[in-house]
Amino acid sequence: MTDRWALAPAEDGGVELAPLGRDGLPAGPVRREPDLARAVRERPEVTRWVWRSTAEVYPRLLATGVRVERCYDIEDAETLLLGHEGRYGEPRSAAAALARLRGGPVPPDPPQRSAAPGSQSPLFEPQSVHVPLADLIEVYADQQRRHDKTAHPERMRLLTAAESAGMLVATEMNRAGLPWSAEVHRRVLHELLGERYAGGGEPRRLAELADEVSAAFGRRVRPDLPADVIKAFAQAGIRIRSTRRWEIESLDHPAVKPLVEYKKLYRIRVAHGWSWLQDWVRDGRFRPEFLAGGTVTGRWVTNGGGGLQIPKVIRRAVVADPGWRLVVADADQMEPRVLAAISRDPGLMEVAGRESDLYQSVSDRAFAGDRAQAKLAVLGAVYGQTSGDGLKNLAALRRRFPKAVAYVDEAARAGEEGRLVRTWLGRTCPPAAGATDDAAEEAGIPAPDTQDEPAEGSGPQEWVPGYASTNARARGRFARNFVVQGSAADWALLLLAALRQACADMAAELVFFQHDEVIVHCPEEEAEAVVTAIREAADLAGRLTFGRTPVRFPFTTAVVECYADAK
Repeated sequence: MTDRWALAPAEDGGVELAPLGRDGLPAGPVRREPDLARAVRERPEVTRWVWRSTAEVYPRLLATGVRVERCYDIEDAETLLLGHEGRYGEPRSAAAALARLRGGPVPPDPPQRSAAPGSQSPLFEPQSVHVPLADLIEVYADQQRRHDKTAHPERMRLLTAAESAGMLVATEMNRAGLPWSAEVHRRVLHELLGERYAGGGEPRRLAELADEVSAAFGRRVRPDLPADVIKAFAQAGIRIRSTRRWEIESLDHPAVKPLVEYKKLYRIRVAHGWSWLQDWVRDGRFRPEFLAGGTVTGRWVTNGGGGLQIPKVIRRAVVADPGWRLVVADADQMEPRVLAAISRDPGLMEVAGRESDLYQSVSDRAFAGDRAQAKLAVLGAVYGQTSGDGLKNLAALRRRFPKAVAYVDEAARAGEEGRLVRTWLGRTCPPAAGATDDAAEEAGIPAPDTQDEPAEGSGPQEWVPGYASTNARARGRFARNFVVQGSAADWALLLLAALRQACADMAAELVFFQHDEVIVHCPEEEAEAVVTAIREAADLAGRLTFGRTPVRFPFTTAVVECYADAK
């Protein structure tokens, strides 16, 4: 008897199944059954299903009320293994893996689609190449052998399992949806933007601010057109390079105040206005389609709807169902705690072993009690802010926590030299391959001398594979950040897996996740149990990811009816 089975939907609508041994090879004959859900439901002893893609199979199972305990996503594992082998960006489909294994021509991956509003369909279009079960098992067995060849096989296996668990969580979150009150959302838009005019024109408040901007310049100016704004300032004798808020706010001109307000409200109208509400909220739920491991660092993204960029004012529309609550949990100072765990710096581990304010503890040790300086130093070490005061702060941090600073310094050197850089579990940052500065800029990676000061909780600039040969220092900064942010993403996957398991027998459902924050929607009577489950899941994830260290990963948790009330 084996608790691991391989599964592949058949082209005729049925399903092929086979038990697997620990070596990944078949432990019994391939069976054909006419119904996917029934085949899984009738095998409760199976604790891990091996399949081509979670996006292909799991939505169909959930639609029939079938939930699986664990899975192994072959295509996601292929992505991780290719990265570890320094082959990031090669086709990662099961068909491509099979072709590589057999020495044949490797087909390209099917194109990633854009999510349709309200869609719960899988990431790839149905025309993905069908791979029979026997061929899938051949790829799976080869992946088990490739795991054994990695730098730390057990860590890499844990990462693969955690990423597959994340795929299950993301699919369940997509089906559950984030509770959303369209009535509250419309009320917020009316308060901020005013009445909507017929014919699709600007709402009242935006029209008023546009008039104020024009009056300040003495001519008609379109504040929604950056070129028009730059030209207007130039005619007023003020040269600006962009209309970014930080640059405009530093100017002394009467157009600044209404222009900044216009830009803020205009963004809300475009990103989360009435059209967005109509497109993305259905039956009291917002479903942005979460994609686990959607970035190089392993951080999640959403395919449509801007699900990870919900403005604070719009969070007023995220309201629990009657009799239910939102348990909103935010990890406290996650980056420095992860740095302590991966660097094994004794002093920083001792500080990160407390659930009290980490930055204050660091300041007491190295910055004469100046918490602000300590925070800048720690974040500067992670984000590579080493100019000006950053260099002085880093020197002070290095004296007190030498192993921690040396760890990210070595990652930066490896990045600058084009070497592979890995997270604690083995997720790999791509090597250099010679892309241009323009390509990096288009992807949102600013040059080193134009990056803003890092802020707590801000994410890394996602890396463009290949962008290094023309800007080694920029890649070094990213690699420095990658080992911390990527290891944090690995830990977060195990947190989600543990929390999902803890909530399996409850009505509670995970409905939102981003980087260091998770939201669980649950009946009011389950709220305290969920709070306890989050704390225990964080502790378990820390031990599984980093081994037994003094480091703790506390959460600030709020039980609220409305998301906006959590902060």
